[in-house]
Amino acid sequence: MARQPKAKRPTKRTASRPRSPRDVVDAAFELAAAKGWRALTLAEIAEAAHIDLAELRRRYGCKTAILCEFSKRLDAKTLDGLALDPEASVRDRLFEVLMRRFDALAPYKPGFLRLIEDCRRDPVLLVASGLMLNRSMGWMLEGAQAGIGGPFGRLKVKGLMAIYLSALRAWRSDESPDLGSTMAALDKALMRAEKLVALCPWRGRRASPVDAAMQHNV
Repeated sequence: MARQPKAKRPTKRTASRPRSPRDVVDAAFELAAAKGWRALTLAEIAEAAHIDLAELRRRYGCKTAILCEFSKRLDAKTLDGLALDPEASVRDRLFEVLMRRFDALAPYKPGFLRLIEDCRRDPVLLVASGLMLNRSMGWMLEGAQAGIGGPFGRLKVKGLMAIYLSALRAWRSDESPDLGSTMAALDKALMRAEKLVALCPWRGRRASPVDAAMQHNV
């Protein structure tokens, strides 16, 4: 009697362990550091964040929404635990607030630098980033107790943007642990703005460096 061949046992599959989801903003900027922001796809961000595309869609409608979350996160980190001397000058308070912002940017620097490069080639991205920065500078003014109320509130925001962008140019190549070059550039920009206060039409109202900068681009 012929022996029946033994039935093969089904191969036991090892169940793959689900990967823990990662922060979407962190994953996006990590990828942006390698390939830039413009070339980055939502599918790649979802994969890097260990979530499916449907979940990413539920949380963020587009890449710009991820940038908005990033901007809000920077604002919150800058303002969290902020305790400024109310007797300090507006210039000193602005210096402290903006340096805290640069500290908050540090973990994202490689991806953020690629984002800056892409803004030069993408007008839509540039406009979107500019609107976010405009909103953030309003929060920085509030944090520095400089306020954005009154008829000149919007101009104050634009003045602080000029000061911040001037320091940002130094920060891009500043690799020192204490951000010495960035601090020097920021201090110089604030000082230059302060010297222009005398040229402001409302000089008798204790104009701040931001008031000066909005009249004369730093």
